Amino acid sequence: MNPFKGRHFQRDIILWAVRWYCKYGISYRELQEMLAERGVNVDHSTIYRWVQRYAPEMEKRLRWYWRNPSDLCPWHMDETYV
Repeated sequence: MNPFKGRHFQRDIILWAVRWYCKYGISYRELQEMLAERGVNVDHSTIYRWVQRYAPEMEKRLRWYWRNPSDLCPWHMDETYV
């Protein structure tokens, strides 16, 4: 099922807004201004609803990519005497 079906804005715009909000911690009104500079007129309350709906799903799907690289190939150090 497509979670973006029936949305007024394109999927890319919604994902940009949610990603920028989560990554940079800016306010909804600042994000509204940033999108307006790029020609997208959206209200801050709409961005709030996008974040509430899509951020948990993005976090769940991207958690695998955020893992610590040392978890994938752990280094083990032996004791060495000089």
